Amino acid sequence: MFRNKKLRHSTCWIVGLGMVLTIVVSRQSILLAVITGMVIGIITFIHLLYSWQRYKEMERLSLYLQKMAGGVFSLDVRDNDEGELSILKNEIYKMTQMLSEKTVQADESKVKLAEALADVSHQLKTPLTAMTVMTDLLAQEDVPKEKKEEFLGNVSSQLIRMEWLVTSLLKLSKIDAGAITFSKEPVEVQRLVDETISPLAFQIQDKQLAVKKVGDYQAKIVVDVRWTKEALINIVKNAVEHTDTKGVITISVTDTILYTEIAIHNSGEPIKDKDLPHIFKRFYQGSNAQKQSVGIGLALSYHIVTKQEGAIHVESASRKGTVFTVRFYHHREHDKTVT
Repeated sequence: MFRNKKLRHSTCWIVGLGMVLTIVVSRQSILLAVITGMVIGIITFIHLLYSWQRYKEMERLSLYLQKMAGGVFSLDVRDNDEGELSILKNEIYKMTQMLSEKTVQADESKVKLAEALADVSHQLKTPLTAMTVMTDLLAQEDVPKEKKEEFLGNVSSQLIRMEWLVTSLLKLSKIDAGAITFSKEPVEVQRLVDETISPLAFQIQDKQLAVKKVGDYQAKIVVDVRWTKEALINIVKNAVEHTDTKGVITISVTDTILYTEIAIHNSGEPIKDKDLPHIFKRFYQGSNAQKQSVGIGLALSYHIVTKQEGAIHVESASRKGTVFTVRFYHHREHDKTVT
């Protein structure tokens, strides 16, 4: 405690002034001098006792900070008393809670990263193995020309699949990291749906599907057009893949005071009940998943919609088909960007 220079100086000043005052008073009365000395002694004792208590508090606070540096965030140093030290304790406790939350988030991020790397490794391993086998076969001289062309076509399709996978994973990673800035601009639902269907026109025509558009297509929503279109394309593409030849896909729009809802219904085989809770998880492949599916398109759609404060939901039942519902809420004041 006495290592503190200011404490030594203050104590010396109190004792020194007390001695001077006692000597001055003793010339007038010995009794008065004794009383003065006792008062100075009590003042010095109170000063030292108060300083000792503060140093004990500082030692406890120092021990708390050492434990916090070691990763222990469960201690509580909050103090309801008044004074600078109590304020300092409360501020340190707030900082501790913030660091605790950041530590938990960092740990969760590490787990997610490890899981994502494992998923990516698994997803890339299959096409890489297939391409390795096919290139080995292509190296053989006795392979017929038509087989070589077939193998080259398979290699090309696997490369396209890998490119799409890597691109989608990069998009998801950017969204997770908050590196994507979603702009907000008004757009007619009619234009949004038309531009969603356009890239899938060949697949729709190839399967002879009928696309019906019903509802409030004159409605406007405020979203990031490019990203929202990508989310809807993934959902409609999923509907095309799971609708039987000559089936029907219905895209209905409902506009209310609170929100605008886009529902995409397909008449194909329904999603199994066990798959419904996991349908938006990345790399999840349900019972009805296509052979070439990697389970990332719907996950990307989910993140794009929810990051724009929207909602996405799926319902599926036998004889009724599957309905993916995307809902965007109206706000009186629209921010220019959302991150």
